[in-house]
Amino acid sequence: MKRIQFSSTIVATAMLALLPGLGAQQAPPAGGPPDQVIALKQSLTQGQAALRQYEWVETTIIKYKGEEKSRKMNRCYYGTDGTVQKVPLDQGAPPPAAQSQGGGGRRQGRVKQQIVQNKKDDMKDYMEDAAALIHQYVPPGPPMIQAAKDAGRISITPQAGGRARIVIAQYLQPGDSMTIDMDPAANRLLGLGVNTYLKEPKDTVTLAVVMTTLPDGALFASQTTLDAKAKNIEVVITNSGHQPAGR
Repeated sequence: MKRIQFSSTIVATAMLALLPGLGAQQAPPAGGPPDQVIALKQSLTQGQAALRQYEWVETTIIKYKGEEKSRKMNRCYYGTDGTVQKVPLDQGAPPPAAQSQGGGGRRQGRVKQQIVQNKKDDMKDYMEDAAALIHQYVPPGPPMIQAAKDAGRISITPQAGGRARIVIAQYLQPGDSMTIDMDPAANRLLGLGVNTYLKEPKDTVTLAVVMTTLPDGALFASQTTLDAKAKNIEVVITNSGHQPAGR
């Protein structure tokens, strides 16, 4: 019985012939579904880059128990350092003048005024913290999205019309979650919602965000609503009047 010997050259040639076939099996099929996370990051990166060419008006309304307590308007644009610059357009309504009282009434009045003022200061601090929290979530940051993906904290659910719902757990802090609706085929972010909290987990707040895309692809949050039900506080931020920035 003859023994068949294979030279190393023959073996190497055979392996090289197999490699194209192996590579074809590992490659994703042409025309397959897009990677929603990649599409999301591209949408955010490209949309925010296009937005740098604009200026707009930001209006922040703060309500307590359904009653408007403050309204601020800022002209916004991107500075040379890449951060959003804000120029106040108004200072809001001045606080009502305190009525004068005589004798002991003045002392009691001062005590009551101080109590009221302390409550106002606490509420003002809370409202400012709430408004600042919004800007930590809106718009979402591509690096934080990638970090969540790498850590396995992202789940994706297909929606009607080829859309996708992306849920990110612990986006910014433990226990929070962000839900993003997007159209991967059009590379377009449609909106997002956030469940989070201020300082303590029991101090829950929610965010509902409407995303808008301009004709050139610039992406921005046209309206963001923060609802802190435990405190009866609602913060609504709208961005409108976009036009090419004057440099």
